[in-house]
Amino acid sequence: MNEPEELHQRERVTLARILRPQGRRGEVAAEIFTSFPQRLTQLSSAYLWDGRTEPRRCAIRSCWLHKNQAVFHFEGSDSISDAEQLVGLQVQLPLEERAPLSRGQFYVTDLIGCEVWEQGAELLGRVRDVQLGTGTPVLAIDTPRGEILVPLAEEFCLRVDTAARRIEVRLPEGLRDLNR
Repeated sequence: MNEPEELHQRERVTLARILRPQGRRGEVAAEIFTSFPQRLTQLSSAYLWDGRTEPRRCAIRSCWLHKNQAVFHFEGSDSISDAEQLVGLQVQLPLEERAPLSRGQFYVTDLIGCEVWEQGAELLGRVRDVQLGTGTPVLAIDTPRGEILVPLAEEFCLRVDTAARRIEVRLPEGLRDLNR
C-alpha cells in the first residue's frame, strides 16, 4: 500500500464500493462493506474516494437497501452518465463517525496490526488478518515461526486494547503445534 492510501485508510473506514448506475436519475448501486447496513440509509453525507486522489465529501440525497446492496443518490448526480463517473469509488466515513460497538466487540480494522503478547511476557507477533465466518472470529497472527490462528474469544484473548494496539492471549496447550 502506498503511503497516501495507507494514511487515508487509517483516517476513514470504507462502508461501500460503488458498482454501477441504478436507474436513470443518477442513483448508483453499491456493494456493502459494513456490518451495520441500515446505518447507510441514515447518512446525510460521506466521502467518495478513488484510492488515489484526495477524497471529497458529498451530500447524500437518499439511500435505501435493495437486494443486499445499497442504492445511493448523491448530490450532483442527476443522470446515468453522472452515475457512471462514480463507479469504483469507495463510500467512506471518518473513523470517529463509525457506529458505536458493544463491550467486547471490535472493528476488524482496529485489530489488524495489533501486537499479540502471550500473557504479557512474550511477543508472539502481529495480527495480519481477522477471519470471519459463521462462528467466532479468528485472529491470523504472523510470528517468526509462521502463522498462528487464535480464536477471538475471552478464554484465549484475555485483554484487547485496540487504542494501545496490544492483545494479550493465553494459548491453550498444543495450539502452537496445531497451527504449524
